[in-house]
Amino acid sequence: MSTDRKELEGKVAIITGGSKGLGRAMALGFAERGADVVIASRKLTPCEAVAREARRRGVRALAVSCHVGDWAQCETLVERTASEFGRIDVLVNNAGIAPVAPSMKEISEVLFDKTIGVNLKGPLRLSALAAEHMRPGSTIVNISSLASVRPTPFTTVYACAKAGLNVLTAVMAQEFAPKGIRANGILCGTFSTDSFNAAAPNDEAKAIAARAAVLNRVADADEIVGTAVYLVSEASGYVTGQMIRVDGGIF
Repeated sequence: MSTDRKELEGKVAIITGGSKGLGRAMALGFAERGADVVIASRKLTPCEAVAREARRRGVRALAVSCHVGDWAQCETLVERTASEFGRIDVLVNNAGIAPVAPSMKEISEVLFDKTIGVNLKGPLRLSALAAEHMRPGSTIVNISSLASVRPTPFTTVYACAKAGLNVLTAVMAQEFAPKGIRANGILCGTFSTDSFNAAAPNDEAKAIAARAAVLNRVADADEIVGTAVYLVSEASGYVTGQMIRVDGGIF
């Protein structure tokens, strides 16, 4: 994807889970539009690869190893960003995991704690820390899932965590509004990512997923970028506390 528009020029954006999938797409999409980016994920090497791609677009990029479920690592991520760039304008809480168990009885405490930690606890802490370095006009975007409003037994803990993230988005919008910081979220449908391909390993499974949307297809990862750019740009200056569905039309 390429664009001549530089509506994010001068902004500094942190993208968690930025080494692949939707996170990588948003990091490079922001870089295309002039933003300096911080790519964070648990494994540093893939983050560095995305940072190199971002730099080829003429912006500064920093790769940081961060497990968002660990509050100390969240603090390190924010401190390194503030030290390198002097401020934070955008935070995208994209890191997430979706392990499954056959039934509620078989959900382990480890699975529960890990899923809640990455999908909910991490965004809460990271947003609280990042907001201390944000100026009026800054934005937070939480990447949620359609599972949060259309839960199934297959997605029990993940759906609960993402539903909590939806509520947290509304809380952030209220708490950070006096600072001039907006907070919104994206409810994602089915995107073609590594995790989707693992869950739908054959053509039949992919076709079933595609038929759930009226557009009758699975989205490319890049198709989240337009909505994300809208939410972090001045174009959405009067939008906060909202969850925008990007799902191809699932009713």
